[in-house]
This record gives sequence, C-alpha cells and structure tokens, in this order.
Amino acid sequence: MSANSPETARTLDVVLVKAGRTKIRYAAELLHDDGTRLAVRAPWAGNGVRDFGFVRFEAGDVFTEYYWRDRWYSVKEVRDGSGTLKGWYCDITRPAVLTGTELIVEDLDLDLWRSADGSDVRRLDEDEFEESGLADRDPAAASAARAALAELEARALEGGFEALLR
Repeated sequence: MSANSPETARTLDVVLVKAGRTKIRYAAELLHDDGTRLAVRAPWAGNGVRDFGFVRFEAGDVFTEYYWRDRWYSVKEVRDGSGTLKGWYCDITRPAVLTGTELIVEDLDLDLWRSADGSDVRRLDEDEFEESGLADRDPAAASAARAALAELEARALEGGFEALLR
C-alpha cells in the first residue's frame, strides 16, 4: 500500500519495547510498506509536553515515522500542528517486525536529533546505552547499534535524511 493508494487507510499499533517491556503503544496510519521499509503517521503519543531543551514534543505535533526490517534504526520527521518542520528524531533499534497489526520495535537507547535547518545535530542517551549492558549481553547488537548511529549522524551532517526517506 502506498500513500497514494485508493485503499482504505490501515491502522497499526506501534509498540516500542525497551528492556523487554512495552515502553509505549500507539495507533498510527500506515502510509507505505514496500516489504523493507514502512512509513506511518501518528500524532504525538506522549503524555503532555516533552521538553528536551532543544525541541519540545507536544499535543498537535505530527510524526511521520520510517521503520526498516533490515536496518537498526527508525527516523521520525516531526512537524508542529501547523505543518512546520521541527526536525528529525532518530531511534537506534533492532530491525522492525510487523506481526499482524502490530509494528514491534526494540529501542536500544541511542538516539539522534537533527533540527529542521540542520544547525543542531546531536547524539542522545549514550550514557543510557552504556549502562544498559547490551555490549556484554549481545556484542553484535551493540556493534550494529553503534554503526547505525554513526550512519545516521553522517547523513544528518551531510545534508539530512531526504534521500533515505524517498
């Protein structure tokens, strides 16, 4: 199904899992699924405002989220209620799994932010990643997570994610 398909919109539950437990679950509209990459759209699903200091996620924000079945990350384009681009929030995750109407994504703690104008690119939660013990429990996954973060950071610094998200 593509974003321009005449088919009825399909709703999925995005299930973000962290340390074996569901961190958040929310409904999202499936925009596209080509067998490797999925795109969904959902309103801000958090409770209240989440102020990171460099960006605020709040009621009215809309997230267009891209997930891959063969990559260790997701990229979320964030717009405010008027459609103005705030930036991209990227989660380092295991490859996404679609089971029925659930899109299951395991969060591996590392994150990356790129502002709309590209002036602010920052790695997030590296301390949480180190404290998670993933490097000891699953060295291959930890290595894949670090490589995914490096790839996203390079893309962010070289001009953004547009080519990746086409």
